[in-house]
Amino acid sequence: MRYIIQFCRILLFCLLGELLHYFLPFPIPSSIYGMVLLLCALRSNLLKPEQVRDTALFLVGIFPFLFIPAAAGVMEVQDELFDMLLPVFLALFVVTALVMAISGYVTQYIMDRQRRTPHD
Repeated sequence: MRYIIQFCRILLFCLLGELLHYFLPFPIPSSIYGMVLLLCALRSNLLKPEQVRDTALFLVGIFPFLFIPAAAGVMEVQDELFDMLLPVFLALFVVTALVMAISGYVTQYIMDRQRRTPHD
């Protein structure tokens, strides 16, 4: 029962993200709205991490399996992708390198900031 309640809490933030996406004129995916709302709720202590932790860990654990349908869909358009193989691989490598670099810099910045800030 605990997992169902925790999943419903997470689902509520997904629903709120969908509503924001529907009503706001910005080209931001609803999942981003939901994640930001969930983050704000966790940071402001409206929601305690223990109230979603077990289900969140489960969802993160099965996350790779959620990509299987997308990978199967790519197999159906492999002929079209083969014509664009070089640009696709270049884009994948460039984007991957950028994401890794930006993530690394942001992580270092946050860690340096936490080291400089005295904790109570």
